[in-house]
Amino acid sequence: MSEAKQMHRDLMNALLSILPRKVYGDIRRVANLVWAIVGLCLTQTVRLEAWSEILECRAKYAASRVRRFARFLHNRAIDPKEWYKPLIQSVLKEWPSNMHLYIALDTTALTPFVLIRISLIYRGRAIPLAWRAIVHASTKVSFADYQPVLDQVVTLIPEGMVVTLLADRGFVQEELFHYARTRHWHIRLRLPCNTIVHLPHRTPCQVRELCPPLGHASFFHNSALLGTTIAPLHLAVALPEDQPDDPWYVVSDEPTDLHTFDEYGLRFDIEETFLDEKSGGFQLESSELATPDALERLVLILAIATIHFTSIGLEVVQAKVRRFVDTHWDRGLSYLKIGWRWLRQCYRQGWQLFSPFWLDPTPDTIPVIPSRRSADWPKRQWIVPLLC
Repeated sequence: MSEAKQMHRDLMNALLSILPRKVYGDIRRVANLVWAIVGLCLTQTVRLEAWSEILECRAKYAASRVRRFARFLHNRAIDPKEWYKPLIQSVLKEWPSNMHLYIALDTTALTPFVLIRISLIYRGRAIPLAWRAIVHASTKVSFADYQPVLDQVVTLIPEGMVVTLLADRGFVQEELFHYARTRHWHIRLRLPCNTIVHLPHRTPCQVRELCPPLGHASFFHNSALLGTTIAPLHLAVALPEDQPDDPWYVVSDEPTDLHTFDEYGLRFDIEETFLDEKSGGFQLESSELATPDALERLVLILAIATIHFTSIGLEVVQAKVRRFVDTHWDRGLSYLKIGWRWLRQCYRQGWQLFSPFWLDPTPDTIPVIPSRRSADWPKRQWIVPLLC
């Protein structure tokens, strides 16, 4: 049996134990999904022509094998939300009921589309939770554009878990504040410099007027934002010495301190995942898909692959065989990259097979620095005035 066929068999068995029959209907759809993940794993690209070279079937012609994947991506009966929900719920069901989850809202351009996504921050990377593709000229989107993604996440997260939403400046909108408050989510949002702030016993001002001296950090509590005076909120503002032209203005629904910057800094992990999906891994930008629905189904394949590779990577590290695939003395690769490398070699080398779709909820005991940029956040030393 070939390497691809063995990988397909094992992953097929794992998915069929999670996906309800009412979700996929025809088992051939699951088979095609799994062949897509196998193709992605072995060819390291989303190009259907490359996947067709891995596919084992009775079709003789390359065009016929490509059409098999194209039909999956354009099949209106396949709803990515319904397929992904039981998988992510299966991953999270063993996590503690009071677990603190950090989720990041972000967008990425895949011209002519914009992909809106919320991901779970997990050990230096971001696990996709929900997504939506739209035809849009800019990565700045309205609340109406991304509210369906928020609604999907609400249905996925087990009741009782503590959620903190992280987002960049483009999402500072009144509707988002109210949405988070209604769902009892905490927020850590970075503010544009011209955001209107209402401080106690002071006239309203733009947040840029609160910028501290170089290397300093300041904290303001019980403030309000925007012309509608959304309150009570709390601010953390800082001016890093190495980025004097890029002050940080972070708003929180909870009292702020230096830890607020660390929390918001977790948002950069989603950018590392975007890198994995584009030039650093899956080559998503080369998909050449013509409709947003097809792109959403392709992201379904990538999302399942992300969980699969990450879970394998976790078990490889725990089994202390990481150095079979990681050239660094200490862990120098993300769990996703470790798992991906292991899967590409384990069948050929006769290595141990690990169970997919499991994420350890405990803190990472062997962390890796995901990027120089994100590592800057917790390492900085700030001067904090006694009174703000």
